[in-house]
Amino acid sequence: MSDQDKQMQPTSEHESIEATPDTVTEASAGLERRRLENVMQDNFFRYSMSVIVDRALPDVRDGLKPVHRRILYSMNQNGNRSTAKFVKSARIIGDVMGKYHPHGDSAIYDSMVRLAQDWAMRYTLVQGQGNFGSMDGDPPAAHRYTEARLDKPAEELLTDIEKETVDFKDNFDGSEREPIVLPAKLPNLLLNGQIGIAVGMATSIPTHNLGELVDATIELIDNPEATVDDLLQHVKGPDFPTGAIVYGGAPMRQAYATGRGSVMMRAVAEIQETKRGRHQIVVTEIPYGVNKATLIEKIGELHKEKRVQLADLRDESSRGKVRIVIELKKDAYPKKVLNQLYKLTALQTSFNYNMLALVNTMQPRILGLHDILSEFVKHRQSVVRRRTEFELKKAKARAHILEGYKIALDHIDEVIKTIRASKTQDEAEKNLRAKFGLSEIQAKAILAMQLRRLTGLEREAVENELRELLKLIARLEAILADEQEILNIIKTELLEMKEKYGDERRSKIINHELGKFSDEELIPEEDAVVLLTTENYIKRTLASDYRKQNRGGKGKRGMTTKEEDIIAQIIPVSTHDYLLFFTNRGRVFRLKAYEVPAASLSAKGVAAVNLLQLQPEEKITAIIKHEKNASDAGYLFMATKNGTVKKTPLGDYANIRTNGLIAIKLDDGDELKWIKKTDGESDVIISTSAGQAIRFNEKDARPMGRAARGVRGVRLRPNDRVVGMDIVTSDDQTLLVISEQGFGKRTKVTNFPSHKRGGVGIKAAIVTAKTGPIISVQTIDPTMTDAILVSQNGQTIRISLKDIKLLGRTTQGVTIMRLGDNDAVSSIGLMEERSSEEDTK
Repeated sequence: MSDQDKQMQPTSEHESIEATPDTVTEASAGLERRRLENVMQDNFFRYSMSVIVDRALPDVRDGLKPVHRRILYSMNQNGNRSTAKFVKSARIIGDVMGKYHPHGDSAIYDSMVRLAQDWAMRYTLVQGQGNFGSMDGDPPAAHRYTEARLDKPAEELLTDIEKETVDFKDNFDGSEREPIVLPAKLPNLLLNGQIGIAVGMATSIPTHNLGELVDATIELIDNPEATVDDLLQHVKGPDFPTGAIVYGGAPMRQAYATGRGSVMMRAVAEIQETKRGRHQIVVTEIPYGVNKATLIEKIGELHKEKRVQLADLRDESSRGKVRIVIELKKDAYPKKVLNQLYKLTALQTSFNYNMLALVNTMQPRILGLHDILSEFVKHRQSVVRRRTEFELKKAKARAHILEGYKIALDHIDEVIKTIRASKTQDEAEKNLRAKFGLSEIQAKAILAMQLRRLTGLEREAVENELRELLKLIARLEAILADEQEILNIIKTELLEMKEKYGDERRSKIINHELGKFSDEELIPEEDAVVLLTTENYIKRTLASDYRKQNRGGKGKRGMTTKEEDIIAQIIPVSTHDYLLFFTNRGRVFRLKAYEVPAASLSAKGVAAVNLLQLQPEEKITAIIKHEKNASDAGYLFMATKNGTVKKTPLGDYANIRTNGLIAIKLDDGDELKWIKKTDGESDVIISTSAGQAIRFNEKDARPMGRAARGVRGVRLRPNDRVVGMDIVTSDDQTLLVISEQGFGKRTKVTNFPSHKRGGVGIKAAIVTAKTGPIISVQTIDPTMTDAILVSQNGQTIRISLKDIKLLGRTTQGVTIMRLGDNDAVSSIGLMEERSSEEDTK
């Protein structure tokens, strides 16, 4: 016999004991002995169910935990609504604790504070006045100092609660009644999300955009067979109050389909150039749930550990706007540092979905998007039905009394006579019921009727009110008889909520996993123009944004540039083309055209260092377009500002790392400026600012490897410099020459005979003080139709090439663009007509 069994034996012969495997009951004393493990198991089960149902998990219908529901209900009962005065938080907490929630005041206060924090709640349910904490993790002030009242979205959760729309239960001591769930006009579980830890389970639900949720709910009402993919056409993903970028893809779809999944959140950060020529990373939005102070502290620790090299770190956040400034050292790679910060800090973090909520008040379940919205619609059907039944009951009760009034008014003399003949009120009531067939309620109402109700106007008012009530009763009965009418009411109310509280999405959704880009499948292929400034700001605009004008037009505002910044290059592209970015340091990078941020015609664009891992003082000097499905056959022919040229096979640039490749070895003081694609057989024209041009065949320059130095292409005279290099592919081409002061012309390429490379060339144009130096010489293919000229002050003009005169070599040209004072032409781009439609704005 084991020791445990021995302990279960009677202690004396006088004890009468009935034994079972788990319990031993003493008959004489009424005591029960149980095994310790069974007591522990039973008590733990009771405790866990208490935590799950009464504390940690939200109800799928109103999205609230019990403490939140009790806070909102108590504030509503006490009149602390959005239009009332603020009330001391201590008073609210005391009322909730005394009537509904028998737990510590700090737990209740912390719960209420969260409802008021706009960085925690997508749509706040409480308005706070005073210190309610911060994104830095600062605690709120004590509840004796702060004040609060309901916010408007919370009032929508409580609307119609007085109309018997939800069930109530006794509070902890039976002295009060509290709602089991709120009527909830808003899908609050998804709207504001929830995070909670129960016993053996936890919930983690992100916040969402109201407009998207309303559209998805209406889709589900109209099409009950809608799939998750149908609903995700409306719900793009989570919408966090702190904004940030959200990477979704397959894990996000899995979350909405099954209730479990994840998304990656990344802070919004921009690399900016300071006036001192250094770069700084400016963070303006951080991931949801990240403590800003802890984040900054972590970045500082990384600097102390020399894992990242920083010059300064500042928190410039104010008035709820996040602004973290990370200044970099002069020799730092901004893009590389930013990637390190994403990897090593909470600037990039994941949000794991575990959409667990209570169904039917008691049952914890993992729910997908379809399940949650379906439960919400069922709840609203119940609320609308019960509200209609309540209003119908009230309307019928009032109509019943009005019918009694009408009978009394129709027989007013007999009614008065009957009342006067009665000795007591009870006798009068009995006589009225017997003589006029009235009910008890009608008789009592007539006896309580004031004499003024006997006037003619009052009689008419009773008849009108009764008529309207009968119409209302018919309408309410029709609603109850038709379930589709109830659904229509739900849809109408949801659209009202969207109209009142709907706003723009804060989080940007990128619908693929981080590192698994598939943007090309999502972005339409369309004609665009990429603009690059001398200060290396870059942007992408639609080609149709540039309107065509006649020769001599003034153009329109085309780009807002930094002070002393001018547009250097214009590249017509398709959004799916590859772009090769060559820098003055002789390196090359590659991006898709759609990866260049789109912007309006007048926008400044973004610094190129945000897109490419550029070294300090390194700038983009040329951009080459490589069509989406084009062959890698052919060459890249490049020229430097000192006249050196080099030819390299295009295939050498098929695989370019994110940190770039070497394109040419440069001499000290030289810079790579021009690059063109060639077929290996073409002639090359190099032009200078003094109006000289030399044409030679590219075969004069043998193919070289990427790291080679190159050979001399043109010999420069003193104070002259190379201003352009282009390719001649046929004698049908013309040469477009543009000067600084807006003069230009076209000249046949046959006027430029081919020579050996390395010469000084021949005259391409007459340069005078009136024309200014030559700034661009480009060959024009017959397929080219338009030219876009951009000035240093940002003026643009699009002009048909046919409007530019065809002249000889030794001429200065005609006025192409009229310029303002202290302005000059800075760059020119050629456009190829890709469609028959022409923008004539």
